[in-house]
Amino acid sequence: MLRGPITHSEFKGQFSGHETFPLRHLWLRKAFDAVESGALRTIFSSPDSIVTFGVGKNMALAIRHWALACGIIEENGSRVGATELGQSLFGGERPWDPYMERPATAWLVQWQVAGDPKMTTTWYWAFNHLAAQTFDHDALSTSILQYARARQWSRIAEKTVTRDVECFIRSYVPRADKAAGEDALEPVLAELGLIRPIAGRLYEFRRGPKPSLPDGVFAYALNAFWNRHAPAAATLSVEAIAYEPGSPGRVFKLDENSVVERLTAMEDVTRGRVVWSDTAGVRQVLRVKPITNPLGLLASAYRAENDKRRAA
Repeated sequence: MLRGPITHSEFKGQFSGHETFPLRHLWLRKAFDAVESGALRTIFSSPDSIVTFGVGKNMALAIRHWALACGIIEENGSRVGATELGQSLFGGERPWDPYMERPATAWLVQWQVAGDPKMTTTWYWAFNHLAAQTFDHDALSTSILQYARARQWSRIAEKTVTRDVECFIRSYVPRADKAAGEDALEPVLAELGLIRPIAGRLYEFRRGPKPSLPDGVFAYALNAFWNRHAPAAATLSVEAIAYEPGSPGRVFKLDENSVVERLTAMEDVTRGRVVWSDTAGVRQVLRVKPITNPLGLLASAYRAENDKRRAA
């Protein structure tokens, strides 16, 4: 039986908005720059959008979609502005990653789009509910359509889901026949190596340790998952963190041993707020103190990357 947010009665899947364009490098920065001081929502769809973003009209709409899905911008009525996360990444005097060069940012994007089904349902479904390690376009599309019809989600066309699946795959596995221009740039998520082509239209998830995933990003994801999955719970088991839909283990495709290794480091990363426990064979983490500043966990990831660069 399926669990997680997509099973909630009020949830309806979303399979469009990106105009079939995977997220490209600097798109999030472009969105942030355009709305940092506040703007009308029409900034992405007006005739001037081509000039504002330096891309075609459909790509400008895709930039809006991905910036919203990644939590870089937010809409409030007729206005749109930058979020606190957007400000931390791209604004101020000391932005974390103004040109999206750091591995931490790509992993953060993965968490935002595959850890929450609201705007990127196919991404969430593939990483959290697709049981097989290998899959093809048709198998993924069929599984989504079957669930959508069983839940009676309205206005979910087969062609729409097929295009969404195509965009999902190209987000991780770029096409060999790249066209010229911005569309030829490697998608942000491709650098993570989470999916690899096997043959033809057959693909495989790559599960195991992820050396480039910073502990700070894992801690941020763990805290967000905890708040969604069991907000009142003082403890969370290894099994939940590794296998539950929407968990860091699922979204980052970590094996159980890698999850345990990450959890043993959480006391240092969270400054004692989350601690590891392995008593009488019960492996779990305890939330000793609430994490009141989740962005501080992400900040630690970028500090750690800076330290590595200086030491290199």
